[in-house]
Amino acid sequence: MLPNPGVPRTLVVVGNGMVGHRLVEAVRAEDTGGAWRVVVLAEEPRPAYDRVALSSYVDSWDASALELDRSDYAGDDLVELRLGDAVTVVDTERRTVTTGSGHEQAYDALVFATGSRPFVPPVAGHDLPGCFVYRTIEDLDAIRAAAEHSASVRGRRAGMVVGGGLLGLEAANALRGMGLSPHIVEMAPRLMPLQIDDGGGALLRGLVADLDVTVHTGTSTERIECDGDRMFAKLGNGTELDVDLVVFSAGVRPRDDLARAHGLAVAERGGILVDSSCRTAVPDVYAIGECAAVEGRCYGLVAPGYSMAEIVAAQLLGRDGTFPGADLSTKLKLLGVDVASFGDAHASTEGALEVVVNDAVSGTYKKLVVSDDAKTLLGGVLVGDASDYNLLRPLVGRALPAAPASILAPSGGAEGGVGVDALPDEAQICSCNAVSKGAINEAILAKGCDTVAAIKGCTNAGTGCGSCVPMLSKLLDSCGVEQSTAVCEHFSQSRAELFEIVHATRIPTFSELISRHGTGKGCAICKPAVASILATLAPLIGTPNHILSGEQATLQDTNDRYLANLQRNGTYSVVPRIPGGEITSEKLLVIAEVARDFGLYTKITGGQRIDLFGATVDQLPLIWRRLVDAGMESGHAYGKALRTVKSCVGSTWCRYGVQDSVGMAIELELRYRGLRSPHKIKAGVSGCARECAEARGKDFGVIATENGWNLYVGGNGGAMPRHAQLLASDLDSETLIRTIDRFLMFYVRTADRLQRTAPWIEEMEGGLGHLRAVIMEDSLGICDDLDAAMAKHVGDYADEWRGVLEDPEKLARFSSFVNAPGAPDPTISFRTEREQQVPVLLGFPEVASR
Repeated sequence: MLPNPGVPRTLVVVGNGMVGHRLVEAVRAEDTGGAWRVVVLAEEPRPAYDRVALSSYVDSWDASALELDRSDYAGDDLVELRLGDAVTVVDTERRTVTTGSGHEQAYDALVFATGSRPFVPPVAGHDLPGCFVYRTIEDLDAIRAAAEHSASVRGRRAGMVVGGGLLGLEAANALRGMGLSPHIVEMAPRLMPLQIDDGGGALLRGLVADLDVTVHTGTSTERIECDGDRMFAKLGNGTELDVDLVVFSAGVRPRDDLARAHGLAVAERGGILVDSSCRTAVPDVYAIGECAAVEGRCYGLVAPGYSMAEIVAAQLLGRDGTFPGADLSTKLKLLGVDVASFGDAHASTEGALEVVVNDAVSGTYKKLVVSDDAKTLLGGVLVGDASDYNLLRPLVGRALPAAPASILAPSGGAEGGVGVDALPDEAQICSCNAVSKGAINEAILAKGCDTVAAIKGCTNAGTGCGSCVPMLSKLLDSCGVEQSTAVCEHFSQSRAELFEIVHATRIPTFSELISRHGTGKGCAICKPAVASILATLAPLIGTPNHILSGEQATLQDTNDRYLANLQRNGTYSVVPRIPGGEITSEKLLVIAEVARDFGLYTKITGGQRIDLFGATVDQLPLIWRRLVDAGMESGHAYGKALRTVKSCVGSTWCRYGVQDSVGMAIELELRYRGLRSPHKIKAGVSGCARECAEARGKDFGVIATENGWNLYVGGNGGAMPRHAQLLASDLDSETLIRTIDRFLMFYVRTADRLQRTAPWIEEMEGGLGHLRAVIMEDSLGICDDLDAAMAKHVGDYADEWRGVLEDPEKLARFSSFVNAPGAPDPTISFRTEREQQVPVLLGFPEVASR
């Protein structure tokens, strides 16, 4: 079907999920002549978002963080997006569709991208209030509201998930993020029955149980009943669970009802029946993604859906395309546990052999499935440690580079016994975007891509789930590309090397450092990095440790320069430190009076602090004076430093608490406040395994046990959330603090500029094991030095706000206008919203006039 070079033809896409979004991207990227106008008709009220990462919504409750990038076609006159208006009628004779609002849209080509719907087993009581499915942002909002309501009414927090597959474990993780203790009910004898075997399932069950998740396998849910404000779930094995809510996450079914109702053929087990080119039997009508049954088979992963979208885009633009099949391999971190499955994971191939290494001590299970002659890799299962997945998955169907046992348990610590050089050029490195090793090597060698970012931009590899990104660096190394570790063009050294230079030479200023070890005058990259190093080492060097002292002041980013966070309208926010979230009524009164007297917008942050927005530069010292006089200090919300140590109420108040989490959080926050580091640091202390302080989502997290404290490191939220890893168990308080001291100082010394603790550990040779050896076993002989450095920091700490207030020279910086101190800034104005002032933003008259 060649496009008409005249008036654009109309492509109607029914559905705006991830696959529908990819189709629009593909058509607009390749349709340079404007042959097609694309109309997207969506049922959901919001633009396409990353449903694969749905569980991360619980970390921030910020729906915008999940939105897919639409910059390639946003504002494009050839793309129309209608949200919240589902298609209800399809007329293939007239070539029109009609939406629920009555809007009729003609088409030249029609693509169904309606996705799938959650499967709810026919359990008695499944439609009672308190029963939910787990599929959309709105579903999670409803679950959250129910959990909060139940907590306020019953004071208990327990949830049940029906289904122990991928989606069920995702749902259980989300419930944990809402503070509930989940029960998982799975009919099969093990968790994730489609992906992993009995051995992997047994280990996974044990690891999950350690996370305060109760697993019930080999049984079904018979019925759900309500008795007043209580909900009971009765299982087939006779168990009765008293829960706050129930989430059905037992798989999905293709949404083929619209197509089915209007005469399109469907597969025997559901799904809109299409051929290998994703075409239905009706001319110019296609189906892609989870709603499509390609030659009778549905695929429930996003990568095959993306492939289908690109195949349809090719045909619309006059090229051939057929679906090549799908790689159903999966690599996930579920409840903080690595799980991967690839190829023939269940050894169903005739003559297949299984080679297993089950290490209960380290909590790992690894299995390779090989051919009967043990020379060809057929598949595998990895639980607890999936670091070999990216190297093993591309080898499926190919000759093994070494004996299976040596690959699973290599001697000498080699990485899985397999390197990227063992992979053939046609091996697929990025399954999300079907990018081969050969294509990446060509980008490196022929097109000059010498960084991971350049490879991403050229090939799209690593822009999907991101699991292949470590492989891109290895391919650069394999191609002989030396990857620079230089801070910037002015310093050839890495941040860690600059730290050691300053540490060894006692160079006190940036100007002397760049004159002796760099070139030029510096830039916005190296100046703040060196400023952070100088601030950390100031007690050792003997220089003033205030970041606005002397030359230091000129090196800082905007936020550090004014010891406050710059906001979008040019004002600043002020965040006083509230250690552990504990605050007296007197200090609360002072904060309230400051907010009232200066007209500041007030917001409680996710880190148990109070943020005061809307302060002008000249107001900052006046605000600080009142806070400091009340016994408060800077919370360093502006700095690459310790931000907060979040805490639950622990054994002081909570009936589940086993240790004083508030006391420990306060001690840690006061100890590490002001510690300048490569990136911001966040921490949490939970008083029991229920994890109300979300410690495993922090750079370091502490969880109380009956015998002491468990220490987790290397977690973070944000755009690429990580769960922290267990470093040590059942530590007494003294050992815990000493271990954290060493962890933080080793991080400060060796991490790259703007590198969080999670990627720092991931990229560290030897990973967590090496870190444990360095700071707990003193394998490098540096622990005394790390201890002394932290002791020096603690002893020399001084509040930065007070330092400004006590120094007239520093105070002089805080004026909106040098020639008119105290004069208001005429470019800043506010409006009232929800009884608080919020900024009027220039360039947004529709907002300002509201």
